[in-house]
Amino acid sequence: MPPLLFLGAPPLPLCLAGRASRRARLAMAFAAPGSSSSSSASFDAAAFEAERHRLDAAARDGMASAAASAEADPRAWKWAIRKRVWDALEAEGIARDPRPVHHRIPNFDGAPAAADALGRLDVFQNSQWVKVNPDSPQKQVRFLTLSGDKKLLTPQPRLRTGFFSVLDSQMVPIGCIPEACTSVGAAKYGRPIGLDERIKVDLIVIGSVAVDPSSGARLGKGEGFAELEYGMLRYMGAIDDSTMIVTTVHDKQLVDDIPVEKLLVHDVPVDIICTPTQVIFTNTTIPKPQGIYWEKLSPEKLGQIRILRELKKRIEQETGTVLPCGPSEKLPPTAQRTRRVRRQRR
Repeated sequence: MPPLLFLGAPPLPLCLAGRASRRARLAMAFAAPGSSSSSSASFDAAAFEAERHRLDAAARDGMASAAASAEADPRAWKWAIRKRVWDALEAEGIARDPRPVHHRIPNFDGAPAAADALGRLDVFQNSQWVKVNPDSPQKQVRFLTLSGDKKLLTPQPRLRTGFFSVLDSQMVPIGCIPEACTSVGAAKYGRPIGLDERIKVDLIVIGSVAVDPSSGARLGKGEGFAELEYGMLRYMGAIDDSTMIVTTVHDKQLVDDIPVEKLLVHDVPVDIICTPTQVIFTNTTIPKPQGIYWEKLSPEKLGQIRILRELKKRIEQETGTVLPCGPSEKLPPTAQRTRRVRRQRR
């Protein structure tokens, strides 16, 4: 039977802190609409970074709570593998800042070498548009993309203030490419895009906690944003089944016990694995997701991500039908703001 058209939400709670209205205000304060030059002129990097760290901490706290209560859940096997990998990276001195690596896409010793291995691949060298996750271990991948005169497509962290940003070397002042490879720099120099942007992504680079080289099965940190980003790109027509998916990880993140039969329909497999010591072509046969599976997406999760609500409304208007919705769930509490983030005067 052919796969359903739209792809779904993550198996465990999305931990976006704050309400949609507050995210909108933050987005307006952090980046003014228009060209990248006007955006960078009014961009408050310190405020953006402070808020990013605060929301990231709240999200990790929520994921930790979810993991602690997941033992009775049929998907608990994912958390067992994640914890084993995170523990090993810390115990064996492989983990790198930001630490601890638990509940993150873990940064690791040798991340630049893994990125350089990816950069030597024909599939990377021949790509013009590369989508790269915003996490620390893939910073060198973002640098290689920009310094190689390619278009870099990177999501706003946790999609909290928007959708994707597009950057290329012409948009970044001389000497500022390393800064543009950070979350702050991408927001500062990047051009935000919407669902109507006509793009064709040639390669997707995705972060992982654990990956099985024998099957291409992959586990992220448990929030499901890579799956949501993939699904929205499918809706836009920016990618298809032939679009290659690469991950860069440490060799200690390679596992052999991800049961393919237990993967969910929205789980994204990888075609190529790059580590500091090897490149593995998985020849995966796991089907790639086809879109957003709305029947998996709870009202609470939908309420946290504006771009998803816009997409749902658009599809319903275009088709004249009401899309299904997943069961309601109790999301982790949001963090309390300890101080106001104010825009700096210029």
